[in-house]
Amino acid sequence: MSALLEVERLRTEFSTREGVLRAVDDVSFSVAAGEVLGLVGESGSGKSVTGFSIIGLVDPPGRIAGGSVRFEGVELVGAPEQQLRALRGHRIAMIFQDPMMTLNPVLRVDTQMIEAVVAHDRVSQRAARERCRDVLARVGIASPEQRLLQYPHQFSGGMRQRVAIAIALLNRPGLIIADEPTTALDVTVQGQILYEMQLLVRESGAALIWITHDLAVVAGLADRVAVMYAGRVVEQGPVDAVLDAPLHPYTRGLLDSVPANNLPGIPLRQIPGMTPSLANLPGGCAFRERCGLADARCAEDPEPSTIDERFVRCVRPLRAAASP
Repeated sequence: MSALLEVERLRTEFSTREGVLRAVDDVSFSVAAGEVLGLVGESGSGKSVTGFSIIGLVDPPGRIAGGSVRFEGVELVGAPEQQLRALRGHRIAMIFQDPMMTLNPVLRVDTQMIEAVVAHDRVSQRAARERCRDVLARVGIASPEQRLLQYPHQFSGGMRQRVAIAIALLNRPGLIIADEPTTALDVTVQGQILYEMQLLVRESGAALIWITHDLAVVAGLADRVAVMYAGRVVEQGPVDAVLDAPLHPYTRGLLDSVPANNLPGIPLRQIPGMTPSLANLPGGCAFRERCGLADARCAEDPEPSTIDERFVRCVRPLRAAASP
């Protein structure tokens, strides 16, 4: 299956008073049409910045310092802003975690949604309005015709997020980057949105990158998963293989921290310590100060390797942890 999106050795940096922070460091992955990739990790691991980098939404003092992002064979790193604007909201859509990054508080919902349609598609105002109404209904908003006439402040936080998701779906994009879009939604609506996203991928052949810290969502939604830590992908592979038998100690730690994986009354197993500051990363493996398996070899920068068709960046992958 040919890749719709190919990200190779992507590096995104931010210049600060503390120095240059590499928020995305040598990240590589690909997504095929009709495939769902889960991008998981703790807060500050670089997941969202990776998504912003793909569509060129990294503002100064941030910059893409190296690597390649190819969508449908076209290089996006260094592409003119006009070219990127033509892709955003049309062939590539992004659903932000905060819906107010998508919605203008002083414009009615119909104005914003219709504008998103006609900016990329030569249709009548009536046809655009009908499309907006249908998509609002699809994401679970009752009385969509009336809701189109309202302003964002008249919606609850969860409903604003559903409007933001609807806007991303308006032009039937080839790639959707979803940055924790169901965080503000209740469990019932979250399940509905996840079902609709899966249906969209199956029906349209769109590729989906789902950025989240919720491993349960990834288990039920994604085909493959990439686990990020301190700006790097530390493990990547088929979702069932990674979640059933992780190779990297960090992935194992994330799974052990899930309440459903622990017995009632027993304290949750936690990853010790905190995610390190990007301004003060330890030498070698960035996870070694929190890893119970770390030894002298972890002081060297781990080279990526392939085990059972899975990518892992660790000198002591769990399958070989018992080796001297």
